[in-house]
Amino acid sequence: MATDQQPSRSRNPIKRGLAWMENLSEEAYAYLLLIPAFLVLAVIAFWPLWRTFKLSLFEDDLFGAAKVGDFVGLQNYIDVLTNQNSLLARPLIDLTGGTPFFRQALLVTIAFAVISVVFETLIGFGQAYIMAKEYRGRRWVRVAIILPWAIPIVIQGMLFYLLFNPSVGFLSGPLQSMGIFGANPLTDSTDAFIITTVADIWKTSAFMALLILAGMQSIDKSLYDVAEVAGASPWQRFRHITLPLILPALLVAMLFRTIDAMRVYGIIEASGAGCGTVPSLSCLVVDTMFGSTQAYASAATVAFITAIVIGIAISVYLLALKFSSRGSYQ
Repeated sequence: MATDQQPSRSRNPIKRGLAWMENLSEEAYAYLLLIPAFLVLAVIAFWPLWRTFKLSLFEDDLFGAAKVGDFVGLQNYIDVLTNQNSLLARPLIDLTGGTPFFRQALLVTIAFAVISVVFETLIGFGQAYIMAKEYRGRRWVRVAIILPWAIPIVIQGMLFYLLFNPSVGFLSGPLQSMGIFGANPLTDSTDAFIITTVADIWKTSAFMALLILAGMQSIDKSLYDVAEVAGASPWQRFRHITLPLILPALLVAMLFRTIDAMRVYGIIEASGAGCGTVPSLSCLVVDTMFGSTQAYASAATVAFITAIVIGIAISVYLLALKFSSRGSYQ
């Protein structure tokens, strides 16, 4: 009798597990399926972030093999935020006002992200409207809009370098004569910031356009027909139909672009401006860690501050997305 019951007992845990999963709510079952993804995320994202934070709690040892010295707690953060860290390639932020705006890495990064994302969103809206219309040759127009996004960042940087290089660029002279740029815009912090921002907008507006277009095409076209019959103007249709229904997709697109813009590095180096002229947060981390000082702890401090700033931006977007989704279902 005991022998006959042994196989059924061995299968009981599996049956109980399957029965437990079947009784889960849809939300709980969804979280259960996400557990493997969370574990992978913890390994490839949170663990390096924790290691970075741990490294930032030690002092720099420029002459030791390990490059880090004794435990100093949050002193590195205090020194970096108060501009007392002499090992940084340039200031993260100078609250005293003694450093020009475009020489402070945090302010440059935030300004770059805000300006680029705003203009990319506006331009992306216009491009999405153009791509959504029915007309002859629409396929080639879509190719022309998407093409800049497909160009590798190195080639893109070389294009803008050739445009604004005083020796060979045909835009440098006219803009200088109009008083917009100086004699060598790629070596001036303000001019180079404008060039890199324009380069980023030129390239990634198509990304915003594609995501906005996807949101626009999900809107029921009968809503526009009813609004048109009711006498709504194009602006009223956009304000009361397009914008509210596309807002969740728009916020997701802006979230992705903000994260990417806060990590800007490649276009700065590829355009010929260089991190010494346009000091973003990523530039500051790279220069501090792999430059002449090789201050690993200071670089880790700036890197973790960058992660905090990006995390704050993500939280703001998620809150806005939550409220926009709630409003769209009311």
